[in-house]
Amino acid sequence: MKRTSTQPPSAARDLWRLIRLFRPYRAWMAAGGALALATVLANVGLMAVSGWFISAMALAGLAGTTMNYFTPAALIRLFAIVRTGGRYLERLVTHEATFRLLSELRVWFYTRLEPLAPARLQRYRSADMASRIQSDIDSLNHVYLRVIVPIAVAALGTLIILAVMAAFSPAVAATSAMFLGMAGIALPAYLRIRAAGPGEKLVQTRAALRGVAVDGIQGLAELRVYGAVERHSASLRQLSDDHIEAQGGLSKLTGFSQGALGLCANLALWVTMLLAIPRVYAGTLAAPDLALLALFVLASFEAVAPLPQAFQSLGESLSAVRRLFEIIDAEPAILAPPLPSPPLVEPRVSIQGLCFRYGDEGPWVLAGIDLELAAGKRLALVGPTGAGKSTLVQLLLRFWEYPAGKILLGGHDLRAFQPEDLRTHIAVVSQDAYLFNATVRENLLIARPDASDEQLVAACRTAQIHDFVASLPAGYDTELGEGGTRISGGQARRIAIARALLLDAPILILDEPTEGLDPPTARALLDAIHALMQGRSVLLITHRLDVLAALVDEVVVLEAGRIVEWGTVQALASSQGAYRRLQDDLAEG
Repeated sequence: MKRTSTQPPSAARDLWRLIRLFRPYRAWMAAGGALALATVLANVGLMAVSGWFISAMALAGLAGTTMNYFTPAALIRLFAIVRTGGRYLERLVTHEATFRLLSELRVWFYTRLEPLAPARLQRYRSADMASRIQSDIDSLNHVYLRVIVPIAVAALGTLIILAVMAAFSPAVAATSAMFLGMAGIALPAYLRIRAAGPGEKLVQTRAALRGVAVDGIQGLAELRVYGAVERHSASLRQLSDDHIEAQGGLSKLTGFSQGALGLCANLALWVTMLLAIPRVYAGTLAAPDLALLALFVLASFEAVAPLPQAFQSLGESLSAVRRLFEIIDAEPAILAPPLPSPPLVEPRVSIQGLCFRYGDEGPWVLAGIDLELAAGKRLALVGPTGAGKSTLVQLLLRFWEYPAGKILLGGHDLRAFQPEDLRTHIAVVSQDAYLFNATVRENLLIARPDASDEQLVAACRTAQIHDFVASLPAGYDTELGEGGTRISGGQARRIAIARALLLDAPILILDEPTEGLDPPTARALLDAIHALMQGRSVLLITHRLDVLAALVDEVVVLEAGRIVEWGTVQALASSQGAYRRLQDDLAEG
């Protein structure tokens, strides 16, 4: 009972919030609605006048009298031209408005996603996010095309039609209003209730189906190795059946609505004939007006014909709207400070008593970290998997909020920096640096959009990737494929290094940059990394302890979220502490 009582206000609130997003294009929307109204009225007028004209001409022929056929013939041509031209222009304008709205909605949704990443988006699957930004937003075109325009046209068009009808017969206008109300108000309201469940199920199963399908494609090799292809196919089949069932439920409602709409129109026609025929016999209504009223009443239902389908699809649209608002209503984990960022004079990082955990009830991932990265210093952070190394990097980049402790950048609290400004001071090269499905040039320009070709080449030469890029068929304009699948892992890392060089940030974080590479490729990449380190404050996270002596000044050993050792490579290697144990474990592995 509680759900039933609260759902309508929530649905109305969500719909109103969505409509407010349409404001920049209200002129296009109004123009589309006006053209749709003109088209409906022209079609109704064409039917009514044509019926009157044919009847009047037939009666004049039987009686052997003459009549003025120029005026009604001109009126018929006018209605026909307005209907044809109006229909074309209405489609043109309403679809232009729809495409503009969808484009604006995607940009609006994406800009609100950015402050939520990554902390607030980790519980959503990538396929689900793609479904929301594509399928869910696409389904919102129903709101304008199938809800706003039909309701506005039905309301204004019905008032005009009934006013004209009342001039011929108030009784016919009254009975037509009753049947129009049944077809345009009662029937849509009933369908809105009945279609809410199937519409929501359709959106949910569509998103789930996309997620399972994407998982199956991305993990097809693992499914085949472990013989789980059939089980995954069964899940996909079940979701497909659920999706078809929801579509079938909506299709049945569509068939019912069309039948009910036709019944209302025919009942209105029969009642009109029952009311008008006696008046023709009594001489109070001209015989040609009988045909006019009959076709007028029948054609008037075009004004309300889209409403049942509009309210039936409203459930699907509102479900999609709720899925979008569910995300954008989340409060960002990181809030930008109200003041501009302080100037960074010295690229120095100081961490004092830093504590962090994922969730209020989760274990502490970092517990009382004290760390100093002086300007121009190179520091390595090592430790077993799960020690908290990558978490520390995410906190430095302000991807997560930390509940206790301090992080100072150049002597200023990290929270005083605007997130965008902070990330211009820190460059990151990681083992999973993402390359977009774009050209080499476009992937590099992400770091510095105004970089010249000479700067791109210089960065790639330093990263030791220029010769390879120059050998490609299209050079810097070669497409890399999704995630850089058209090049090797080492080449992808060197492009990421070139991108970091273009950013030219004073602080550099290297998060397992050689992980997963074969020894020759890793050694070549380390040469590029060494060039990247020059003149920067560096924090290097790696499991490769054999290269630390040549790359860093000191090493910090992290275990279970705590610093257990700190010193030079030589000092730690000669002791029997955590660093030496880590060396032995890696050697045995």
